[in-house]
Amino acid sequence: MSEGTMQRAAQRDDRAQGAPSAPSRRWGGDQRAKRLRRALVCAAAVPAVLVTAACSSDSGDDKGTVDASASPSTGSGSGQASASASPTVRAAAYRTLPAPCAVLSKGTLADLVPKGVKSGKEGGSDDISTRSSCSWSSLDNNGVKGSQFRWLNISLLRFDSDATRGSGDEQAHTYYAQQVKDAQAVDGAKNTEVQPVTGTGDEATAVRYDLKKKEGAFKQQTVVARVENVVVTVDYNGAGLAGEKTPDAGDLTKAAQRAVKEVAASVAAANGKGSGAGSATTTPAAPTKSASASSPKSASPSKSASGAASKPPSPKASPLQASAAKN
Repeated sequence: MSEGTMQRAAQRDDRAQGAPSAPSRRWGGDQRAKRLRRALVCAAAVPAVLVTAACSSDSGDDKGTVDASASPSTGSGSGQASASASPTVRAAAYRTLPAPCAVLSKGTLADLVPKGVKSGKEGGSDDISTRSSCSWSSLDNNGVKGSQFRWLNISLLRFDSDATRGSGDEQAHTYYAQQVKDAQAVDGAKNTEVQPVTGTGDEATAVRYDLKKKEGAFKQQTVVARVENVVVTVDYNGAGLAGEKTPDAGDLTKAAQRAVKEVAASVAAANGKGSGAGSATTTPAAPTKSASASSPKSASPSKSASGAASKPPSPKASPLQASAAKN
């Protein structure tokens, strides 16, 4: 607003309030004009101050807004990093395997392979802590009266827990199921029977069948058991040769079940646990007082986990067994 405009405004105010004598009007008008000019100058200065303050305030608000938005971003990033962390799995209960040719007592071997207690032959393995096997053969030769043949093989396969493949128990269960399925799909098998086995590990199944070979009629028993993260497979067969009577399948099955229970107990003992003959308890993710808890090192991938679908090392069968397998 110009100074002339302010004067005219002051004069309009004077006229509106009544016009006094000329000298008085001139002096009073001058005084009021001066006061009004000072007021208007101050009034004109106030918006500039307010604008400056407003700008400063806006600048502060903008900065506060950025900081506020930055803080949730940091929190979100931290939460995202936590959410994207690798999932954890239960630690495997068992970290090693027993010596395969020492998993059965001499008494049990004397009953199953009476003429082959000391014939145990360990199968080849690149890591006996994850996979191993041992086989025995027995030929009770009675001359012209014939002979009784027995063949026993023990296979063990251990699975470590892995974030990609899952817990050792889960991998072992998958392999266990496949072993049972394979035992029922043998070429030439007759009279196949499948039955559950109680009191051995977490789950166990017996598969038995008849197999006719040129040497004689063989009675085959395969018992598969899962003891937490370890799968035990017992193959046991018998035959009466050269006129000797064929062994009873029920007796052979009982003997094979006895063997698998001893092997399960040996697995537990090799890991400093109690007997593995009974039903085992699954280990939770958090450390507990459970006997099946183990060191976190067992959660690292192992050769057994990477080869979970592969079969245990082939046993070294006796010459008679090898001949029977070819026919």
